[in-house]
Amino acid sequence: MTIPTATEAEVAAGVHATVAAYAHALDAGRTDDLVGTFCPDGSAEISGMGTFHGHASIRDAYAALLPTHPQLHLVANTVISSWTEHEAAAVSNFTFLQRGESGWVVPVTGRYDDVFHKGDDGAWRIHSRTTSYVI
Repeated sequence: MTIPTATEAEVAAGVHATVAAYAHALDAGRTDDLVGTFCPDGSAEISGMGTFHGHASIRDAYAALLPTHPQLHLVANTVISSWTEHEAAAVSNFTFLQRGESGWVVPVTGRYDDVFHKGDDGAWRIHSRTTSYVI
């Protein structure tokens, strides 16, 4: 029997850091940093846009979503539903805020359903993300 070397708290910290890095990169329009939160063979399914596989495809999808106004993705309630030393599944809620002429508005809220893999470098990355919206 192999004794795990990672604790649930360590897995949770890695997953939460990746979720936050993704949101910050998305809101700042840093597409390359956002793509770096995904595994090279990862996928992103975005409701209404399609499913994108691999870094090049994910980069193209998110390049089309560059912010035109200040925006914030507030991600909360991340719950890790299962984990091992090298893989974790989690669900998170998000609220998307965008600043317009009359102030901040909430055009959409939604949910991320994620699977994360831990790389050889110790970093957790998104292997698959399904984004769904609650309007």
